[in-house]
Amino acid sequence: MNTVVVRYTPRSEQADENQRLVEDVYAELAANGPDGLRYATFRLADGSFVHIAQLEGDENPLGSLASFGRFQDGIAERCEPGATPDAQPATLVGSYRLLAD
Repeated sequence: MNTVVVRYTPRSEQADENQRLVEDVYAELAANGPDGLRYATFRLADGSFVHIAQLEGDENPLGSLASFGRFQDGIAERCEPGATPDAQPATLVGSYRLLAD
């Protein structure tokens, strides 16, 4: 299983819109129920967002979602300078009922 963590900070006036776009992605995921994906998003107290995706295999089902395309459109412009999305592969060290290992 491949795990990716993405971190970024939207401009404060864009944070609620960013959250709305993220929520649209989850609504489409719930409607379509794609296999091979575990996905969570957190909005931190400092205004930043963290997305954690676990993928079975090499294909990412998020790429086929219209809502994810809308979320990605303009993401750099919604973010603080120097705080645009940074995706990093991650290795799970431990999890208690949160993520698959």
